Amino acid sequence: MPKAKKFTVAAAQIAPVFMDRAATIDKACETLAEAAANGAKLVVFPEAFVPSYPDWVWVTPAIRADIHSSMYAELLDQSVTVPGPDVDKLCRAAKKNKCYVVIGVNERNADASGTSLYNTLVYIDDKGKVMGIHRKLMPTAAERLVWTPGDGSTLEVFDTPYGKLGGLICWENYMPLARYAMYAQGVQIYVAATWDSADSWVATLRHIAKEGRLYVIGCCIAMRRDEIPDRYEFKSLYPPDGEWVNVGNSAIVGPDGDLLAGPVTAKEEILYAEIDITRQLGSRYWLDAAGHYARPDVFQLTVNRRANAMIADAPEPPAE
Repeated sequence: MPKAKKFTVAAAQIAPVFMDRAATIDKACETLAEAAANGAKLVVFPEAFVPSYPDWVWVTPAIRADIHSSMYAELLDQSVTVPGPDVDKLCRAAKKNKCYVVIGVNERNADASGTSLYNTLVYIDDKGKVMGIHRKLMPTAAERLVWTPGDGSTLEVFDTPYGKLGGLICWENYMPLARYAMYAQGVQIYVAATWDSADSWVATLRHIAKEGRLYVIGCCIAMRRDEIPDRYEFKSLYPPDGEWVNVGNSAIVGPDGDLLAGPVTAKEEILYAEIDITRQLGSRYWLDAAGHYARPDVFQLTVNRRANAMIADAPEPPAE
């Protein structure tokens, strides 16, 4: 059982410093300190926050391979490795502010070629240690131009003094079996980091909260067009009269699907909400999707948790 029954969480709806890893991490550390000073014990950042979400994949025609390849090279250069010095800086900030952190990053596949990317959530505890990561299982549509899929080895939930913490990234939240894998591990505080700012996404957050009888922290980047430097050719492909590349629409939702904070639209803001784990536990009286409301005799989920290594050593031949 969690030691803390009530506590404050925060969702940082802010913009990265576009394609600048170091400056974006500095901004994350400053935001973390502000949220912690306001009482937050857990601070959540958006999908692919470091060094930024690769929105050019949606506005640039596929035939413009010159743009796609140059942006990919820069994204690789500005992405992070886990572990690594950039994550270490976030860990120090988490320890200093005695706060748990979940942050979206573009992660290089450092254990293989080093030149492919995952869309990753990094989980950091209040002692400054990386608890683990989650790599997005399925990049959506044009995202496959930059991200490679994760595997089941990072589909996990983490024990904290505040409850079991886990989550999924953007549209993998529309994968019912992935959600169920989280529910079956007892997740209580569910992170839904995203780039989706549609009103239908807020409905998704509310559905997950009510289905799982848990708290959902939905966090999205809010970024203006003028925050993308003019040197990027793809910037001209946005509608000229559009101020916002993404309006955010972040929200924090309670276990009955009720909005506790947000949605906040078209501004940078840190959203706060109080989590009451006693309320969350009580809500399972009505519905426990991976417990008394499940039918394992009828339905059963199998999860492949093996890490898909690029290189595997062949077994030694048997001795003669």
